[in-house]
Amino acid sequence: MRPPAHASRPWEDMVLYQIYPRSFADSDGDGRGDLQGVIDRVGYLELLGVDGVWLSPVMLSPGADHGYDVSDPREVDPLFGDLDSLRRLLEELHAARMVLIMDLVPNHTSVEHPWFAAALAAGPGSPERDRYFFRDGRGEDGSRPPNNWPSVFGGPAWTRVTEPDGSPGQWYLHLFAAEQPDLDWSHPDVADDLERTLRFWLDLGVDGFRIDVAHGLAKPDDLADLPDDLEVAQLVVDPRDARWDRPGVHDIHRRIRSVVDEYPGAVTFGEVWVGPVDRFARYLRADELHFAFHFALTGAPFDAGAVRAAVESTLEASRISGSTPTWALSNHDVVREVTRYGNGAPGTARARAMLLVELALPGIAFLYNGAELGLPSDFSIPHDRLTDPTWERSGHAEMGRDHCRVPIPWEGPEPPYGFSTSPDTWLPMPGNWGRLTVEPQLEDPGSMLSLYRAAIEIRHAWSGPDTASVDWYGAPSGCLAFRRGDGVVCALNASTRSVPLPDGDVVLASGPLASHPPTGAVLPPDTAVWLRPH
Repeated sequence: MRPPAHASRPWEDMVLYQIYPRSFADSDGDGRGDLQGVIDRVGYLELLGVDGVWLSPVMLSPGADHGYDVSDPREVDPLFGDLDSLRRLLEELHAARMVLIMDLVPNHTSVEHPWFAAALAAGPGSPERDRYFFRDGRGEDGSRPPNNWPSVFGGPAWTRVTEPDGSPGQWYLHLFAAEQPDLDWSHPDVADDLERTLRFWLDLGVDGFRIDVAHGLAKPDDLADLPDDLEVAQLVVDPRDARWDRPGVHDIHRRIRSVVDEYPGAVTFGEVWVGPVDRFARYLRADELHFAFHFALTGAPFDAGAVRAAVESTLEASRISGSTPTWALSNHDVVREVTRYGNGAPGTARARAMLLVELALPGIAFLYNGAELGLPSDFSIPHDRLTDPTWERSGHAEMGRDHCRVPIPWEGPEPPYGFSTSPDTWLPMPGNWGRLTVEPQLEDPGSMLSLYRAAIEIRHAWSGPDTASVDWYGAPSGCLAFRRGDGVVCALNASTRSVPLPDGDVVLASGPLASHPPTGAVLPPDTAVWLRPH
C-alpha cells in the first residue's frame, strides 16, 4: 500500500497515535481540548516519534456521545475550532511527515441531523423515515418495542417518538444511545451522502479514515428477535447476534473502497468487533478495508499464554486475508493498560513490558494518548461529573468509559496540569498525577515516556519484516519469546520468578535486568526485552 507522499514510512510499518481531542490540550481555556491544542503540541508528537495521528471525531455534534453522534459530517464542531483549524493541523502534520486519519461514523447520525428532524416531522409512512429504521411497536397499542434488541449502552435499542399530532407513535432503532438513530444502508441516499463526506475530507487532504462500527452497518431485513439465550454483553459478537456482521456489510465497504481508491495513498481502518478470524478476514479482502483493528491483544490479560494466543489469532487473520495486522493495547473505549494489568507498580511494569511486545510485532502499532505517560484509568470520578451515555442508560449501574478519557497532564504539580488555563476541566483530573506529567518524564531516562520514545526510535531503525509472521521460541512456563523476520527477538516474562535471559545483545529492556551468579543474566518478572542474537 503506497503511503502519502509526505509520510515518513510505509503504512504497513507505522506507529500511529490516537488523539481524543476533547482530552488532549485546551488552547482557549474552556476546559475542553481543541484542534489548536493539537496544533500547539505537534512538536511533542515529533519528539515522541510517531508517524501520524488518528483523530477521534471533531465533526459537528451535540455531544451526546462526544462526537460519535454527528449532526453534520462535513463540518467541524465549534467546540474544537473550524475547518481552517483542521487545515492548519493537516499542514503542520504533513510538514512533519505525519499522516492524519479521521474518524468516520457511518452507522448512525445524531437526532439533530436534518434527516432525522425531517423524519420526525413527516410522520409514519413518509419517505423521510425510510433513511432510518422506524417501525410500529408491538401489542395492541404499539407500546412495546418492535423487537428485543438491546442497546450497547444499556436498555432497549428502540425509542418511541411522539408524532406530529402529539400521539405516541412509531419506534426508531439505535444500537447505541437514543440520540444516535441507526441509518438504513439499503436506502440510496445513505451511501450517496457518505460518498460526499469521503470526498470532502479527502479533498481537504486527510490521509484516511477509521470507520466506526464497521461490522454493524447492515441490518437483517426482518429485524427478528435475538435468541433468548444469547449473551449480548460483549462487543465481540456471537455469530447468532443478527445486529452485527451481516453479509450486506461487505457491499458497503466495497462502495467506500471504490471512492478511497481514487485518492492515491489514502486508506481505511475498520473497527471490527468480530471474533472468528475467518469472518474477520472477510473485511480485509482486496476491494474492502485496507486494515482493520483486531482487538485480541487489547483484551488479553497479562498472561503469556493469553498474549501468545492473541498474537497468533491476529496473525492468522492477516495470513487468511493477505493484509497487514494492527496492534493496540488501549483506546478511548477500554480500561487503560496500567490499570488493566494490575494498577500501581505492577501494572506500570507490565504495561512497559507489553509496549515492547506490541512494538516488536510486525504491522501497524496504535498508541492511545496518555499511555506513553503511564496514566491509569480513573474510577474515582464523582458520579455527578460522569458524561458517558452508558452511565444513564444502565441506570447508574455502569460507569461507562470516562475513566480512560481524563485530560492529559502536561506540567505542574496540580490540576489542570497545563491541559487548560481553567481548573474546571470537562472531566476532573486526579490530584496525584503530578509525577505523571510530560514535563518531569522528559527529563527522566527511566520514565514511561522515555521508554516509549526509545522503543519507537529503535523500531524505526529496523527494517520492516517482509511478512506478517513471527517465529516462536521455546520459553519457560509463564514466558514467551518470538523472533521477527529481521532477526530481532522479543522475550516477555509474565511469571512470578526470574528466568534466564535468552542469548543475544540487549537492545532495550522494559525494566532493570539482573545478574545472578553463576547463572548469568536473568529476566525478572513483569519485564520484556529486545535482543539481537549473537
